[in-house]
Amino acid sequence: MRPPALDMFDLRILRELQENGRLTNAELSERIGLSPSPCLRRTRRLEEEGLIAGYQARLDASKLDLGVLAFIQVHLERQVDAAARDFEAAVLALPQVVACYSVTGDSDYLLNVVCEDLEDFAHFAHDILMGLPGVRGVRSSLALKRVKESRRLPLDHLRAAPTAPDFVAEKQGNNRPSTNKRP
Repeated sequence: MRPPALDMFDLRILRELQENGRLTNAELSERIGLSPSPCLRRTRRLEEEGLIAGYQARLDASKLDLGVLAFIQVHLERQVDAAARDFEAAVLALPQVVACYSVTGDSDYLLNVVCEDLEDFAHFAHDILMGLPGVRGVRSSLALKRVKESRRLPLDHLRAAPTAPDFVAEKQGNNRPSTNKRP
């Protein structure tokens, strides 16, 4: 599915907010070269269209005593819709699972898991994960070090559409912010 037409200002908003989701609208508008009102309208539209799915803080797992990062391949006993639904519902309730993907290849699911230490991970893998509905087997890999970890999406493949009408109106002075300061 192709994204809606995005002009250069929309792309700048997405890039800036990926870098720092805590920017105020005033800071964002200054960085992208658009006045605050059109900037806010565009940001809200991007949120409503689902291109901006949300805002959250990125926490450092190691500083929160979550020193084990693992990737676990899960094999289900049967590949039927009911088994998959039951497994997925169970995984949603596990706070150790920070990401779960249905995948192609040798396994049915790939989990990204964080745990306090190896003992905690062993308990999770053997006692909890193997006890989930339909799980036939698991294969895990522990991360030795993080080389790269980012939730930023590449946007260079998107081509900017012609500039939207609100910018044209602003350039003509129709949406210029008031310079009158009230006491």
